[in-house]
Amino acid sequence: MGNRETRLTEMLRPAVEALGYELVGLQFNRGRKRALLRAYIDKAGGVTLDDCERASHQISGILDVEDPISQPFDLEVSSPGFDRPLFEPAHYERFAGSKVRIRLDVPIDGRRNFTGVLLGIREGEIRLSDEDGERRLPFDAVGTTRLVPAE
Repeated sequence: MGNRETRLTEMLRPAVEALGYELVGLQFNRGRKRALLRAYIDKAGGVTLDDCERASHQISGILDVEDPISQPFDLEVSSPGFDRPLFEPAHYERFAGSKVRIRLDVPIDGRRNFTGVLLGIREGEIRLSDEDGERRLPFDAVGTTRLVPAE
């Protein structure tokens, strides 16, 4: 998660949690004409369209008042889905034992993409078991990590 996403998460998390949801994470994608801010929310039993609408209304209000994004953008609020993205170190511990797909921002040993069983995170390194054994990938090098849905 980049600095912008971290600042926005810190700004929005209390309001989203006050509604009874977990703010799983944010993604900010800069577009040519408009950017996209995607917020992932979750709750026990899953997220409904009404939940997304409630959270979207609350998030929009905060963003209108605080005005932290200087360019035009669209807000999208959704559930994390079956291929849930992992954003924070606590997510890597919570989903240890799950199959994940990791894409790095910078290659390690000539590779950016890794798939395997998540073993957790320790001292800033994601531990992953794949066909070549156990790997340690720097958390700071991760672009995206997503759960791989069971087949």
